[in-house]
Amino acid sequence: MTATLLATKRVEKPWGRHDLWPGFPDPAADTPPIGEVWFQTPHAGEPELLIKYLFTSDRLSVQVHPDDAAARAAGYPRGKDEAWLILAAEPTSTIAIGTLAPMTKDELRAASLDGSIEHKLDWKPVKAGDFYYSPAGTVHAIGAGLTVIEIQQNVDLTYRLYDYGSDRELHLDAGVAASDPKPFVPLPTPAPDGRDHIVLAEGPKFVIERFAGGARDITLPDGVTGWFVPVTGAGVVDGVAWKAGECLTLTGTCHIDAAAGSDVLFAYPGDTRI
Repeated sequence: MTATLLATKRVEKPWGRHDLWPGFPDPAADTPPIGEVWFQTPHAGEPELLIKYLFTSDRLSVQVHPDDAAARAAGYPRGKDEAWLILAAEPTSTIAIGTLAPMTKDELRAASLDGSIEHKLDWKPVKAGDFYYSPAGTVHAIGAGLTVIEIQQNVDLTYRLYDYGSDRELHLDAGVAASDPKPFVPLPTPAPDGRDHIVLAEGPKFVIERFAGGARDITLPDGVTGWFVPVTGAGVVDGVAWKAGECLTLTGTCHIDAAAGSDVLFAYPGDTRI
């Protein structure tokens, strides 16, 4: 049984913010804005999953991530499914996920080149508490005014299709090839199992559970790592103290004590809950 508190990596982004989220120190006003905070193990590229917080003041680019096969063909260890839990949103905040109508790859390329892709995406209003699982191949763009927990396959591989006229590099050949440009269909809601938790996602690449305060034991199969992500509250896992805004990895059997009112995510690779 091992619980390990992870180090953080703060990532500057042009669309980031100077006012982050409770538990995260704000960057100085005369420094670049912070857009992401990553939670990393000592060997950052090895784990199957990566946990991030996102802090947006502007729209992110229209982008897509490849699946496992396409990513490995390009020399990467895995593709990138990702999931988002919205912690805070401005009244006008949106996320684009999927296209309004099915598109051919040639249509997607043309729309990316002339900018009309921005108006062919399904921009969904979002609010605190919303959850989305975005499979690899989904054309998407995260909007402004959001604080988000992102759980993803651990690979830094993004193909940018459109960036609202900026001079940043696009990746049209790889991005169009990796895209499945069609309307977004959410994965089926996992069935309740009678336990005192909610299953937000059950595969295909990872499972995400959510539970409240109290005491519980979690047993992970040999060789499987879990990511413990406290959204609110504080507590202890096997003698390691934690609080909201941190992240731990767990292996083996771990005993968790979470204060009343805590809200915790627990993620692990695979397509079946433990």
